[in-house]
Formats: sequence, C-alpha cells, structure tokens
Amino acid sequence: MSRARSHLRSAFLLAAVSPLSATTRFGARRGLSAWPAPQEPGMEYQDAVRTLNTLQTNASYLEQVKRQRGDPQTQLEAMELFLARSGLQLEDLDQLNIIHVTGTKGKGSTCAFTERILRSYGLKTGFFSSPHLVQVRERIRINGQPISPELFTNHFWRLYHRLQETKDGSSCVSMPAYFRFLTLMAFHIFLQEKVDLAVVEVGIGGAYDCTNIIRKPVVCGVSSLGLDHTSLLGDTVEKIAWQKGGIFKRGVPAFTVLQPDGPLAVLRDRAQQISCPLYLCPPLEALEEGGPPLTLGLEGEHQRSNAALALQLARCWLQQKDHQGIGELKASQPSLQWQLPLAPVFQPTSHMQHGLRDTEWPGRTQVLRRGPLTWYLDGAHTVSSVQACVRWFRQALRGRDPPDGGPEVRVLLFNSTGDRDPAALLKLLQPCQFHYAVFCPNLTEVSPTGNEDQQNFTVTLDQVLLRCLTHQQHWSRLDKEQASPNLWNSPGPEPGGPASLLLAPCLPHPVSTSSLVFSCISHALQWISQGRDPVFQPPSPPRGLLAHPVAGSGASVLREAAAIHVLVTGSLHLVGGVLKLLEPSLSQ
Repeated sequence: MSRARSHLRSAFLLAAVSPLSATTRFGARRGLSAWPAPQEPGMEYQDAVRTLNTLQTNASYLEQVKRQRGDPQTQLEAMELFLARSGLQLEDLDQLNIIHVTGTKGKGSTCAFTERILRSYGLKTGFFSSPHLVQVRERIRINGQPISPELFTNHFWRLYHRLQETKDGSSCVSMPAYFRFLTLMAFHIFLQEKVDLAVVEVGIGGAYDCTNIIRKPVVCGVSSLGLDHTSLLGDTVEKIAWQKGGIFKRGVPAFTVLQPDGPLAVLRDRAQQISCPLYLCPPLEALEEGGPPLTLGLEGEHQRSNAALALQLARCWLQQKDHQGIGELKASQPSLQWQLPLAPVFQPTSHMQHGLRDTEWPGRTQVLRRGPLTWYLDGAHTVSSVQACVRWFRQALRGRDPPDGGPEVRVLLFNSTGDRDPAALLKLLQPCQFHYAVFCPNLTEVSPTGNEDQQNFTVTLDQVLLRCLTHQQHWSRLDKEQASPNLWNSPGPEPGGPASLLLAPCLPHPVSTSSLVFSCISHALQWISQGRDPVFQPPSPPRGLLAHPVAGSGASVLREAAAIHVLVTGSLHLVGGVLKLLEPSLSQ
C-alpha cells in the first residue's frame, strides 16, 4: 500500500493540481471521523448537517448488517427500539398510507413517477429516497419539493435531542446510524404534515432494511434487479431478489417488472411464502394501445419499465381509496409463461399522463445543454444500469443536430464507490469511443468547507484517490486491449497524441483515449469546460492545472471544439457534486 501511495503522490505532482494544498488541507480531514458531535450545536441548517454527519462514524453498522443478514428480525428490533425512543410506536406508522418500493435499478425513478402521478390528482404527498444529490434535505420531500432548511433543522434537533436523552448505557449502539436517523425523521415529518400518502424508497437492504419496519404498506413494488452491494445482499441475483422480496407483507398487493427467469421465480416464491399477491406489470406498450403514446419526463428507453410499474402502484392505491377516474380496464390474458398473474391493463387517465410527463428526477438520464457543452448526467452504478445508460447516451448522440463546423469531442467523467467492479463498468463504456476519460473523487472541492451535505466520513482521502488511480489503470488497460473498429465512424485523437496522465507513456493506437485524474470535481469541470459553460464560471483555474501535456493539449482541443458531449456516470454522489457546481440554485 505504501508503494501505491508513493506512486499516487508522485502522480499528482505530475498533474500539477495543487498537490501541496490538497495534502495540507486534507491532512486534518482524515481525522474528522473521530470528531464528537458539538456540545452546544447551533440552530442553523449547516450545524444540523454537520452533526448528522457524525452519525456516519458508526462504520460498524454495515459490518453488523453483513454478519446478521441471515436474521432480519434483529435489525428490525433495533429499529423498533429507536422508533420508540423517538416518541413513536409501530401503531403510529400504521396510520400512514405508504407505497414501499425496492429494487437495484430504477427504484428511485419509479418512486418519482409514482409520487408525481398521485400528486397530479391533488393529493398531498410525502417522498423519502436516497441518496441525496446536493443537499441532504432532498431525501425528505413534501409535494415533490425538498423540505425547507428550517423544517429540516427543527425536526433534526428535536429528534436528535430526544434520542440523546433516552440513551441507555447498556445498549451497544446509543444513536442510530445516518440512514436510520433520516428514516425516523421522515416518519415524524410525514405524520406531522398529515400527508395523504408517502412513497418510500427502500435503502440498500430489503428484508433487514430499516424502512422495512413499515408493517402495513398499501402496496409494494420491485423494480429491476441486478448485482449490487453483493457483499451485503449476496453474490447472485437470486439471493438479492430474496432479500429485496423481504418487503412483501401478507395480503398486501405487490407488483414487479419483467425480470430474468431466476429473480422472477424467487420473487414469486417469496410472495407465496407469506401469502402476498404478486403481479407482473404489462409493458407500457400494452397500456398505450388504443390511446396516445405516453410522454415521459425522464429520458431513456429503460424508464418505460419504471413508468409501467409506477402506473400500477398509483392505480392500486387509488383503487383502494375509491378514487374515481383510475383508468378503464381492458381485457388481458394471465401471464402463464412467467407463472404470475398479469397486472391490470388499463387506459391511463389524463392525470396519469400528465404525471408521467411532468416527472422530474435530477441526476437520472438528465441532460443540460449549455452553449457548446452538453452534460449527460446519469447516476448508473450497476452493470445493468450502466448498460442502460450507454444505450441512452448513444441514442441521444444519434438524435442530435451536428454542429456547424469544427470537431465534436466526447468526454467521460467517472467514479465508482463501494464494492462495485469498476473494470466491468468501464468496459461497458468503451463502445462510446470517448476522446478523454476523466476520473475524480466524489469531492466537490479540495477544501471541505461549505460542503457539509456531501461529506463522507466512512472513507479516507487516500482511499478515494487510490480508487481513482485504479479506475484509470483499468481504463488504460481496456484501451490497449480494444481492437474493435470505431463504432462511431469518427476519428480518435491524432496519432502521437497525449498518453495517460498518471501512467508511463505508451504508444497510442487509432482509437486510444487520453485519461486524466483530478483531485476534485471542480478541477475536473474547469478542465472539461474551459470557461465555455455560461453558468459554471469559477473565478480562475488553480495554478498548474494545465502543466501536464495531456491537460495542456486537451485544453486546446476543448477550446476549439464545436461541441463537447460529457457523460457523467458511475456514482450518484459524483452526479450530485457535478450538479452542485453546474446548477447553483440547487444549493439554495
């Protein structure tokens, strides 16, 4: 490890991205995870966020979940205790109308579609999701909007002090971890705000997830399943499906989308085990038949599956609550092939159509067009979601209007976290034929000041920088191995062009991609945009940002390009940091 760190430090000296300031400013940051909560916290929003971040220090929580994943009841009993200490009982949660949604790909988008459809009926909605992109209060929404800083602050301190006052010295965990705390806070806010219904996105887990304390959801949904968080959920899709199906409740209807044979059979068996009626959603095409094509507010063909699930979840709740105008049923056949009953085929109402059309969910297949730059933002971080991201990105480029004169440049901005396989994800991105691949940590700025919402104390600076170096090494190796023809029919960098920033120079080949590593998102965006983004205008680039040949020659290419297409993917936290800089209004 020491050899790798030495290589990393030397590399950043070559990159000339303010290595001295980065090292000295982050020297203290590595010790932040040990800081205690303030003894006399203020009542400002950022004070609340800083104190909330101290709950990230309970790193043993995830290890505990891994050890106890065979006993979900242990996890739920712990959550029940925290709930009682917060002043609520399970009976209080039973009063909430909750739509519970899990999955590994598309669950957030499904929740966003569902919430927006139901809000179009004039209902007061709550929405709990994770992770946040720019500010932590995005995780708890009322009527589609993040709760205000004032509401967040008031509820945070009330809950925090309540839990502090009820600490038991005999308990090994006196305070809930970060996500558990926010889950409790969301329940309190939904009850106080008297929402008509709340859409709750399940966290990483399923059976043992802290949101699974919900005993009486009105309906459950399972979006697409794939390999993700394998160290926590299991190393096969079947094991993950069994965990995710743990949110099913006896007698509560549940819906899922078409899955590969294994996961769908596992979900069916899981539902039958507890007498949960499980239905397979028909494709969106079946609901469009005989009516106008449905317009979705989220781009990408894969969003049609999420929209189909959302329509079934919304209609099921509306039907239970005897709402009028929930869609006229059409004749349908049972799905004998998949041994699951087919969910109703119906004509979506105008409210449903408007809800799908008006859905907004930042950071998921989001496009920002700004002068010569077009930013494509998608927080895909699993194999299946990155595959969908690549299809969306390539389709978007095919449908664009070519610029008048001058070259087009494609740039990848990538990072991945956790136990995901970055080599597998990067290999999927190779066919996009990027001219530059840029890697950076999920740190908006070199200095953590003013970025409390995006601080992560569960990893160190060395860990995230070494991971970026690993990403670049994977990309360079894949780039050398790539021998397929250029699928885009466009030339790559000129022969003799710049080589990798951090690795020893190698002979370029016709489709080689130059790669760079930056110490933070801000530096990466400054290099990519070259001052040509009309909104992102930092005061001045850090000294030495263009000192290395790759950065210098690439800057000239970017300044002369008629169009620059930037795909940001691999991590929702990376996308959030990019949005924080490109859309300053999201921080207000």
